[in-house]
Amino acid sequence: MDSFEFADQRPARNIVSMILNILTVLVLIGTLCNGGIMASIFLNPRSGFNPFPPPTLPPVMVMPTSTPTAIQVLPPTWTPLPSNTSAPTNTLVPEQPTATPFPLFTPSVTPTNPPADAMPFALNAGSPVAISSVAFHPEAGCNWMGVAGQVLNLSGAPVSTGVIIHLGGDLAGVHKDITSLTGTARQYGEAGYEIVLGTTPTDSTNSLWVQLLDQAGLPMSPRVYFDTYASCDRNLIFITFKQIK
Repeated sequence: MDSFEFADQRPARNIVSMILNILTVLVLIGTLCNGGIMASIFLNPRSGFNPFPPPTLPPVMVMPTSTPTAIQVLPPTWTPLPSNTSAPTNTLVPEQPTATPFPLFTPSVTPTNPPADAMPFALNAGSPVAISSVAFHPEAGCNWMGVAGQVLNLSGAPVSTGVIIHLGGDLAGVHKDITSLTGTARQYGEAGYEIVLGTTPTDSTNSLWVQLLDQAGLPMSPRVYFDTYASCDRNLIFITFKQIK
């Protein structure tokens, strides 16, 4: 009886083993298929097997490639082009500004003086007179020669300072053109003036003259001609002007 039972159970075990083997083969095939699908998705995420494909990326921006420009090499020696020498070229020279010197005061000496009676000043009585300069220039002794004096108004008082005394003429072949102002030599009076002629007393006859001018250089007195002397006692010519109108 036991042998019969064993014979009946053996076919049943074979069937179970076959089913298990088939299931094993199916699982193995499924595993291989799953591995193949995963490998395909890994290699190509956009394959049809991937149920969750990645989003579509925007197109790649391609930057333009710069084309290098060949450097122009100059010839080893530069030869200038010949200029057209037949036609003259006009060169514009900028005009330079000319400097205008500041006008200096120059006494105007007219060839003929206005009439003496038309001028406000005239030679005072007693002038000119030749005296010694020792009282005014004791340190110079006889080594001095000049003209001095003063200018008085109608009442005989010294005029205000600023009247021009103009001396002109020639002395020993030397031309003289000297100016002075009243009030610059107070040793001769409040409106005193002085003009130095040199260091050696010299004789001359009516070759020198003095005249009063206003600030515009116009004559205020006639020319007064005078003599000079080669004497230490007469080396100062004293000339005084007085207003007459």
